[in-house]
Amino acid sequence: MQDRTYTADAEPGETVTVAGWVHEIRDLGGIAFLILRDTTGKLQIKFEKDEMDDDLVETGLGAARESVITATGGVDEEPRAPTGVELTPDSVEVVAEADTELPLDPSGKVDAELSTRLDNRTLDLRKDEVQAIFAIRAEIQRAAREAFRDHHATEINTPKIVATGTEGGTELFPITYFGEEAFMNQSPQLFKQLMAGSNLERVFEIGPIFRAEEHNTPRHLNEATSIDFEGAFCDHHEAMDVAEAVVTAAYEAVEKNCQDELEALGLAEEFEAPTGEFPRLSYEEAIERINATGELDEQLLWGDDLPTEGEIALGEDVGEHYFITDWPSEIKPFYIMDQDDDEQLSTGFDLMHPRMELVSGGQREHRYDHLIEGFEQQGLDPEAFEYYTKMFKYGMPPHAGFGLGGERLVMTVLGLDNIREAVLFPRDRQRLSP
Repeated sequence: MQDRTYTADAEPGETVTVAGWVHEIRDLGGIAFLILRDTTGKLQIKFEKDEMDDDLVETGLGAARESVITATGGVDEEPRAPTGVELTPDSVEVVAEADTELPLDPSGKVDAELSTRLDNRTLDLRKDEVQAIFAIRAEIQRAAREAFRDHHATEINTPKIVATGTEGGTELFPITYFGEEAFMNQSPQLFKQLMAGSNLERVFEIGPIFRAEEHNTPRHLNEATSIDFEGAFCDHHEAMDVAEAVVTAAYEAVEKNCQDELEALGLAEEFEAPTGEFPRLSYEEAIERINATGELDEQLLWGDDLPTEGEIALGEDVGEHYFITDWPSEIKPFYIMDQDDDEQLSTGFDLMHPRMELVSGGQREHRYDHLIEGFEQQGLDPEAFEYYTKMFKYGMPPHAGFGLGGERLVMTVLGLDNIREAVLFPRDRQRLSP
């Protein structure tokens, strides 16, 4: 609508046309108020029944909640109105009538189950607090891009349909690609390494990944957003520096630019960006501290992966973001390089929020012979990955990087209970639609 004015821009003394949804109608007898909602806020529209045309009053007050309307009229100051101004309409048009039976209440006065909300996401996003989540998600991604560019990284886009899985195994979604078997990509790992070997050197990507995991938990998805970095001439220490900078930048951007959204979520007073460097614990120290909490039924031993309850216990003990470094080589992917002075230790690292893992990364194996050995030890056929491995014959520099879970970052920044709240249309074992 070319002549439309957003509700937040409606100034006293102006005649404007506004458009949006009927949020609420309050009929007090001789006077009634319609609250119009658009993406910028809400505006009170006043109907003085005895002084207005009957058809105008009937059109405005007869519109069902969540109907789309336009209204044209003069704007006046009104301290008692929600935003301090109100519009007295000269005309009202119902553009799209809503059913009177809504599957959920966008005003938020009546709670709905998460499954109902996800089934009706369009309605769900008309709630201030849900809009706030996705405004903050967008700000987090903007801040991440800016932080990567500050570290001289170029944004790339890698294929999501691939001939082979990044890590093999059963966590693959097979598809038919013109009569051939193909897969939805688990990770941009191999492609971003190839780009680190190009003259781009440092690259990043924010895009979807697909994992056919059987998890059904509040923190797992089968289609997720991965925030990835790979840098030539970087070691694992530098990659950790970049990961820390990106996470910190995300918090700082939300704190600076999303106060209204934090207010809508009830987080404005308590929200704080992390300050200072994140602690870096060795794997050995991590399992010692987990064992010392007494929260596990059995003590962890060297070489054990960290169970969820162990991560939670350690997170509560540390109380802030932290890295786990110096993992045993045997439990990290084959493309993670071993440490020069101890082949039993890898250069792999994880960045943890007190609630969960956010980042997995490390320095990559850039030596061709060692890489081929890694494929074979993993039970993978190196020839199936020739498009990748052959590039390591042509001058592959040392490089390191990481993958950061986009939804997990939003979830932990905002303290959400379920990762599905951080994605518009989640894909999990039970949900393929909408």
